[in-house]
Amino acid sequence: MTTPQSPVLEFPAMLHGSIGAVRRQVSAEGRRWAREYLETGGFTLPRRMLQVPPGELLEVHSGAVFDVTSRPRWRIRMFVDVFMHLNDGVPEAEYPRAREAFESFCLSTPWGALYHAVSPPPLRSAQRMAERFAALLRFWDVLQGPRYASRALDTHHTLDELIAYIYRETLEAWCPGGAASVREHLTLTVERMARATREECTEAVLRVIPSVVRMDIDLQHREEFNDPDFLRERLDALRPEDFEDISSAYRYSVNGQLFAWDRALRRH
Repeated sequence: MTTPQSPVLEFPAMLHGSIGAVRRQVSAEGRRWAREYLETGGFTLPRRMLQVPPGELLEVHSGAVFDVTSRPRWRIRMFVDVFMHLNDGVPEAEYPRAREAFESFCLSTPWGALYHAVSPPPLRSAQRMAERFAALLRFWDVLQGPRYASRALDTHHTLDELIAYIYRETLEAWCPGGAASVREHLTLTVERMARATREECTEAVLRVIPSVVRMDIDLQHREEFNDPDFLRERLDALRPEDFEDISSAYRYSVNGQLFAWDRALRRH
């Protein structure tokens, strides 16, 4: 069920405060959610919500910590701590189902949709990323109000600028030539991702790899990574679960796979 949208943007109060206060509150909420799941099989909204005024700055990446003081801020990036407490509080055999249920719950909220789009946890398959992007698109209008901090030296992103910064290469890999706006480009990407075959995912990954190779100066076997035949052979040889994690052409996942191949080539 999708939470009805409100013209007023509200986020969990636990994400606002000093670093120490947010860490304590997120830990407590994570433990509460774990207990709640074990008792009911589901999740409910945090007890305290706060309005996010227009123009408010939200820290969405760890690299966005740009002040030395620990004054109260919206620290969306620290939501990651919830998953540690869910993992600790739910039996190992039950955790995969709990994680699926928790993501579904989060994607029904603007703050959960934002987090899962900006800091997507594994797996980052085409189907799962399509679901995350679709959730973000449902809340696109209400999420236009804040500003977004993702880098220490550039702290005034609009939502469009933030998504373009993170996903420009991915969107272009799925929909070469783009669209009139980031929102439209993302919408087209969701449509293609959601129904993509493995072959279509392979083509998207092949299109994103050159930009990843250009950006990562630490890769040593650059000649191989610019050879489409070499890359296609390596992609075809991946186990299904390994291919799934890069099938969305998310550049950070693809970069991780390139490093794995780079290490294997060094060993040989």
